[in-house]
Amino acid sequence: MKSICVYCSSSDAVDTAYFEVARELGAFIAACGCALVYGGARRGLMGTLARAVQGGGGRVVGVIPAALRDRGIAYDAADELIVTSDLRERKAIMEARADAFIALPGGFGTLEELLEVLTLRQLQTHTKPIVLLNVQGFYDPLMAVFEHFYRARFAKPVRDLYYLAPDVAGVFAYLDAYVPVAAPGKWFTSGERNS
Repeated sequence: MKSICVYCSSSDAVDTAYFEVARELGAFIAACGCALVYGGARRGLMGTLARAVQGGGGRVVGVIPAALRDRGIAYDAADELIVTSDLRERKAIMEARADAFIALPGGFGTLEELLEVLTLRQLQTHTKPIVLLNVQGFYDPLMAVFEHFYRARFAKPVRDLYYLAPDVAGVFAYLDAYVPVAAPGKWFTSGERNS
C-alpha cells in the first residue's frame, strides 16, 4: 500500500487518549512508508495525526474544502494541500488517492465518510480495506447499530468488508494480511426476505 486515508475528528476537546492513538497511528503510517491522505485540518486528531506522520518522515496529503480553509483550519505544512470546492469533491479525491481506509474516532463527518466507503465497498465499486480503530470501545455502539440493521434485514451482513481493530498494531496486522473478499449481493431476493 502506498497511501492510507484516515478519517478522524478535528475537535481539540476530546480525551487525551484519542490524541495518543492518533500520534501512534501517524508514526506507524510513516514507518511503513505510506503517505497519509486525510481531511487537511491542523486541529484535533487530524492535526496530531498529520504532524506525527511528518515527524516520522512520512508524506502528508491534506484535502480540504475552500470554505474550511477560509476558516483558518487548514494544515498549511502538509506536503500537498488540495483545496476542493466542497465536501463531495473532497471525499472523491480522498477515496481515489487511498489504498486503504482507517477511521479513528470522530463525529458526524467521520461517520459519514466511513459509511460512504463502506457502502461503495458493499456495491463492489472498490475492494480496498476498511478498518475502524476501536479506541476505548468507541465504535462498539456503531457495531450494535450495524447488528440491528442485519437483524431487521435492512442490510445484508457485511462484517467481512470491514475490520474492527483493537489497537494500532492490530490495524497494520490486518492491512499486512489483507486479501479482498467478495461482497455479498446488496439486495435480498424474495425468498431471503421471507426467511
